Amino acid sequence: MKLYTYFRSSAAYRVRIALNLKGVTYESVSVNLLKGEQREETYKAVNPQGRVPSLEIGATTLIQSPAILEYLDEVYPEPPLLPVGAVTRAKVRAIASLIACDIHPLNNSGTLAYLKNRLGHDQAAADDWYAHWVREGFDAIEALLGPGPYAFGSKISLADVYLVPQVFNARRFNVPLDAYPKIAAVDAACSAHKAFQDAAPANQPDAI
Repeated sequence: MKLYTYFRSSAAYRVRIALNLKGVTYESVSVNLLKGEQREETYKAVNPQGRVPSLEIGATTLIQSPAILEYLDEVYPEPPLLPVGAVTRAKVRAIASLIACDIHPLNNSGTLAYLKNRLGHDQAAADDWYAHWVREGFDAIEALLGPGPYAFGSKISLADVYLVPQVFNARRFNVPLDAYPKIAAVDAACSAHKAFQDAAPANQPDAI
């Protein structure tokens, strides 16, 4: 199994966490987004969208982190990323979707580059944009989280897999987390787990 990744990509970060949680061995292949390697024809042959992550499984390559995470949970069911019970599973999926659909697309590297390079906004305006959408999402997530230590109780779920990379990004862009004690507590609990530690950006071979 081969994971095309970039150390700071939150979408790739999610997949690294899941692979580690499930004990799946994989080869890490760096795609340097800052150098534009995702736009090169050699990588477009792997992933026509030109984004990370991509997960090569034999003759097939999967793209898009939500699809990859679902695949991993189906093929490697232990430990499960979704809890027992339809209602709780829906709540976990809601947190994951809030991050994947509402926060991340507005704040990914392509969007921020478009704001600056095509629309002419300066770095301060781009930072304000980033912080605004993080706060919008985190306000809701803080209210939706269940009892700890993890996002929904005593077991790690898909909500944690999505939340930790987003917290990393918030800190990287200097978004204060003082108003989000529950989010910070979940992040701290996850950060004590080896699967999350090994997946962290600073611990990747391509970290700079």
